[in-house]
Amino acid sequence: MGFLAKIILFSALFLTRAASASAQVVDREDLESWNDFLLTIPINKKIDIVVQPTLRFGQNITRLIEGRVGAGVVFKVNKTVTVLPSYTYIETRNILGVFHYEHRYGLRGVLKFPIRSFALIHRSIYEYRVRRSGNSWRYRPSITLEKELPKKLLSNAKFFITEEPFYVSTTRKFSRNRLSLGVSKVINPHLTLDIYYLRQNDRFSLPGDLNVIGTTWKFHL
Repeated sequence: MGFLAKIILFSALFLTRAASASAQVVDREDLESWNDFLLTIPINKKIDIVVQPTLRFGQNITRLIEGRVGAGVVFKVNKTVTVLPSYTYIETRNILGVFHYEHRYGLRGVLKFPIRSFALIHRSIYEYRVRRSGNSWRYRPSITLEKELPKKLLSNAKFFITEEPFYVSTTRKFSRNRLSLGVSKVINPHLTLDIYYLRQNDRFSLPGDLNVIGTTWKFHL
């Protein structure tokens, strides 16, 4: 094989591999399934302990990509205000199959107001993230509207819609947004099930644009 032919062959192989790798990296969108299990243990009328394991499936819901377990304490200041400090341990597998680990410390405040037949909920979360790639923090304010569904349609159930932007310290911008809507159904006095659809847009993460089908199983002792 001549020198020119070797150069052409090498270039073709290099471009083929580069295109394949680029296709993996540039794919910004994914269909995922997020599944949360929330256990609430009452201590008294003002304090609850919460434990929350989570499993997330990605790559078009074909692969387990993230597992997390968290715990916190809910302080019920009054009927309107609750405060929740928490800790969460997270293992995430990226698109190349490499695992990353995170320790996340959070502080959440929730305000809930009735407005006619609706409930308006404002939630603010401050998170400090400890990762091998570098520590960072982010702020997540959100607004939720809840509405009781007619009993003829679905008894003991609410419809909800939530808008949640993310301010991230590494980008110094509101670089992520989540919009979700779903139904919360009381199964019995000890179990409530939320089923929702969530759309995430993120200009910096890969994949950053997500379509999510999610469930939250809320167990109350």
